[in-house]
Amino acid sequence: MTAREEESLVAMNGEEEEHDSRERFLLRYFLQEWKLVKSLLDDIVANGRVIDPSSVQKIRSIMDKYQEQGQLVEPYLESIVSPLMFIIRSKTVELDAKPDEILDIIKPISIIIYALVTVCGYKAVIKFFPHQVSDLELAVALLEKCHSMTSVSSLRQESTGEMEAKCVTLLWLSILVLVPFDISSVDTSIANDKSFGVDDLAPLVLKILGFCKDYLCSAGPMRRISGLLLSKLLTRPDMGKAFASFFEWTHEVLSSKEDSVVNNFRLIGVMEALAAIFKTASRKVLLDALPVVLNDVIVLSKSNGATRSPLLRKYLIKLTQRIGLVCLPHRSPSWRYVAQTASLSENISTSLTQEPPDHAIFAVSQPESSDDQEDEDMDVPEILEQIIEMLLSGLRDTDTVVRWSAAKGIGRVTSRLTSVLSEEVLSSVLELFSPGEGDGSWHGGCLALAELSRRGLLLPRSFPQVVPVIVKALHYDVRRGPHSVGSHVRDAAAYVCWAFGRAYYHKDMKNVLDQLASDLLIVGSFDREVNCRRAAAAAFQENVGRQGNYPHGIDIVNIANYFSLSSRVNSYLQVAVSIAQYEGYLYPFLDELLYNKICHWDKSLRELAAETLAALVKYEPKHFANYVLEKLTPRTLSSDLCMRHGATLAAGEVVLALHQCGNVLSAESHKRMAGIVPAIEKARLYRGKGGEIMRLAVSRFIECISLSHVTLTERTERILLDTLNENLRHPNSQIQSAAVNAVKQFVQSYLVCNDKIAVDLVSKHLTHLTDPNVAARRGFALALGALPCEILTAQWKDVVLKLCSACQIEANPGDRDAEARMNAVKGLISVCETLTQRSASDPENDDLSLFILIKTEVVDTLLKALDDYSVDNRGDVGSWVREAAIHGLEKCTYILCKKVRTNSADDHNNESSSLFDSNLANHLIGGIVKQGMEKMDKLRETAAKVLQRILYHETVTVPFIPHRETLEEVIPNKASLQWAVPEFSFPRFVQLLKFRCYSKQVMSGLVISIGGLQESLKTASLSALLEYLREEDEAKDLKQQQSRESAICDDILWILQEYKKCDRVIVPCLKTIQELLDRIFRNQEAYTLSFYTGLMDSLAIELRASKKFEKVDAGVGILGSIASVSEPISTQAFSQLISFLAHQYPKIRNKAAFQAYLALLQNKILVPEDKIEKVKHIISETCWDADMESTQSQRLELCELTGLDHGVVFKTRIRRVTRDRITALDENASYSALVDSSGF
Repeated sequence: MTAREEESLVAMNGEEEEHDSRERFLLRYFLQEWKLVKSLLDDIVANGRVIDPSSVQKIRSIMDKYQEQGQLVEPYLESIVSPLMFIIRSKTVELDAKPDEILDIIKPISIIIYALVTVCGYKAVIKFFPHQVSDLELAVALLEKCHSMTSVSSLRQESTGEMEAKCVTLLWLSILVLVPFDISSVDTSIANDKSFGVDDLAPLVLKILGFCKDYLCSAGPMRRISGLLLSKLLTRPDMGKAFASFFEWTHEVLSSKEDSVVNNFRLIGVMEALAAIFKTASRKVLLDALPVVLNDVIVLSKSNGATRSPLLRKYLIKLTQRIGLVCLPHRSPSWRYVAQTASLSENISTSLTQEPPDHAIFAVSQPESSDDQEDEDMDVPEILEQIIEMLLSGLRDTDTVVRWSAAKGIGRVTSRLTSVLSEEVLSSVLELFSPGEGDGSWHGGCLALAELSRRGLLLPRSFPQVVPVIVKALHYDVRRGPHSVGSHVRDAAAYVCWAFGRAYYHKDMKNVLDQLASDLLIVGSFDREVNCRRAAAAAFQENVGRQGNYPHGIDIVNIANYFSLSSRVNSYLQVAVSIAQYEGYLYPFLDELLYNKICHWDKSLRELAAETLAALVKYEPKHFANYVLEKLTPRTLSSDLCMRHGATLAAGEVVLALHQCGNVLSAESHKRMAGIVPAIEKARLYRGKGGEIMRLAVSRFIECISLSHVTLTERTERILLDTLNENLRHPNSQIQSAAVNAVKQFVQSYLVCNDKIAVDLVSKHLTHLTDPNVAARRGFALALGALPCEILTAQWKDVVLKLCSACQIEANPGDRDAEARMNAVKGLISVCETLTQRSASDPENDDLSLFILIKTEVVDTLLKALDDYSVDNRGDVGSWVREAAIHGLEKCTYILCKKVRTNSADDHNNESSSLFDSNLANHLIGGIVKQGMEKMDKLRETAAKVLQRILYHETVTVPFIPHRETLEEVIPNKASLQWAVPEFSFPRFVQLLKFRCYSKQVMSGLVISIGGLQESLKTASLSALLEYLREEDEAKDLKQQQSRESAICDDILWILQEYKKCDRVIVPCLKTIQELLDRIFRNQEAYTLSFYTGLMDSLAIELRASKKFEKVDAGVGILGSIASVSEPISTQAFSQLISFLAHQYPKIRNKAAFQAYLALLQNKILVPEDKIEKVKHIISETCWDADMESTQSQRLELCELTGLDHGVVFKTRIRRVTRDRITALDENASYSALVDSSGF
């Protein structure tokens, strides 16, 4: 092999390796699904059509993922578009022979191509369209066929390709009309036409114009693409006549007074097409048509159609700016600011030396050249003033898209003006920021300033005028009713600052940055909206990165990043506090919080501002002690609700922060702080609007000054205590919670040493536990739990017993309140914890009576609270009490077990060892396990997590837990287990049915879930139970399986007896029994027969005189199942079933008849064999949901045939029906009760 051949081979191998590495790179970082897409495309290309329609949907769904990252698909466009367009072109040649078949091939392929257009843009896709001269006629013919098609569905997912085929064909034509030949020479239809004149338009052109005019009326994407096609076609040199005729047609459309939907779309289409033509056509061609078009635009902009349509206004502004660009010659003004060098080496040398070369910056102060003189002498058309005025009015528009288009128009037009005229434009833009203008004008003005600065049209000498305006815009926030407007203005102002950083050299921006830096960081840290915070941080980052030499810039950028600013709380309490440590930011931040944020309309922002002020105290305590508190104190009495609320909160937080910093307030400051609450009381600021949030602020203020030990007089102490007592009886739970927190600190700081007040305080609190006002009961129950041990010691037994009594359901239904009971449970637990902590800290004065009381009374009360299933219009409100009781039982367990362990270590086993025994452990764990089996997800999760903590507590070992090993298997010591998910929790807890100490509680909770209304919960719980019963069946252990079934039967009968006449449990229990009878319990074992007997006894009690539809319906189903068993008990069930043929509800009569018929089919001993067919015939042929009088004869006949006494069977039914008929002649009137009782 020669050296040349070797070199050639190496080169080929290198190219192959380069190609392979490129493919691997693209596959890894670009279109990751390329292999799937390629296989689908290869199949389409190989068959010359789409065989499987689902492949189109797969490709489109893959492409949709890249909507925001279209550049990742662009490397593959040629591989996708070229073969698909080749198929379309080749099939279009055969279009005349088989038009319908060809269109069915083209449409799905067009869907794929148009999906690429939506992802990558039409400019990137049409580069790979075929563009031979001969294709022009083919494309027009294809468009002609597509034009007559109508879309089957307007939904994109259901599209069959009609719209996509039109769009792809129009895009294809937009390339083909650029052929460098006269179109008439391409049109074969006029080759032999002698009548065709030189000035006549070719038929191809006329067809294209006709189609485009039709599509300009469309609401779909064809309108935009047809405008693009017209801009390419009409700007050809040989289209002068077509250009003139089209502009005449547009003048007619724009002058039309027709007000219809089609005309509105036509107006938008025409404006879009004109804007595209004015962008593409030469200035010389457009000058003649310009006056007419401008006049039409001015008239149309004042019409009602423009007022209603933001899209039409947008295109009016776009066309207006392009008319202005046509009026002015294209040039680059010499006065424009340029702040970048032309070469990389100069940039590098600039960064190294920090001194740019003279020619790097084209300063505005350069001597005026001859070009500048020519600029000043430039002729400005008269219509330009109208154009700029329209653009300025567009900046005031109510819609953002219009303002954005107008801002870009201002920038483009200004770039062709002289320096003097540009200053006038800038002055007009700055007028938009006057106080009388709305938020739209401020937003539009910011966008315009950003465009001017980006294009170098805003000169540094204008900064003194512009920067103050931008600072105002950064803080623009106007209150309107219950909200404010201005976030879009602040966002746009941050965009202006971002544009400044990119457009100007750092020497020109030095003074500007000094002014803007603190304001940008204020917005970035304290703005209410996350987009504004991120925009301001991005602007600051851009300026730091491009301008450089800014103190602590990099550190601040790292602190205030995109993610750290996503949370408002984090922005205030972490980001802002971290930035404030750097010089120059603390006082601006402080002023912003003090003058703007603590009086903000948003309550949560005022609270955050107060907390942030407290967090900033550590940097300058003296300033806060002297200046800030002095400013805040008078504002607590402001007439503005927001101001006084924020000031009260801030004053309290600052005082607390100063105390924590070790700063001692002066006596005058103590006096001022002590007088704030009495002054608020005196001014009666709790009344009227805003009284509730002031009560919240005052409670927090009292808590803060109590923690800070501010000196109070005895009179002030009484006033503050009365204020807290009033807040405790307030119906708002947030106010009560804040008051409880304040009471805890206030009593600890000021009342502990006063025995008289302490005794009186406890007595009053106990009295309020029986107050007719439920709000008072709620608040004072919590307050008792917040009192310190020194206050409770004297009356601890009364407190515990009274709270135990308050946890029980009230005897008077009118006094019942679940929230009061929940708070009583919480208060009871808090009291027990407080008292036992004192006992633990003072073992010499230890008294077991407290712990005995906890075991006998408190635990018993909490176990009873687990049975609180109270319901009101809010739903299962008793669940709040049960949840609190679960947590309370956990804490009581720890209290008792700690005491047992402590006394055991000290050899005091005689009494303390009985504080926690096996009986108590059994009841406690069983009660919690029952809650873990019920229907509420939150309660199941709470119960499981409490059991997990009890089993695996690090410091307290809980003894006597029955079957602890199995419990630990059911509840492993793992975090993040999904106990709230029924499919996870039920299969675990159901394993506890094996143990008699847990089975009744587990089954009690399980029947509630299986018989509930929630289908998914029912499925999961029933599946878990059936799976548990099948375990031994699969293991072929029949005896063990029967033992499990027998245990479940016993548990169900226990539930029926324990909850007799309690519909909350009985109804779901009967439904559960019905489900189990349908699946199991059909054998003839002794335990099933005794189960049937017990079930019949319970049904006799539960169904007697019951009007609850769900209960009767489930009972009838159970009777039918029992009647189907070949045992003597079935006759009794069948007799009961027949009696329900006279029930007042037609649906029950129907179901009873159906169940009786099924029983007769399965059990031959119910009726003599010679009469069974007659009985079945009567039951099946009678219309049992008709009036009961019409079925009386059938009931009599049934009794004769079955040997039942009619008077005995139907005695109670007839008596009830007679009684009902007295009250309601129409039996259907009882359906209101039926609907109510069905749970709907």
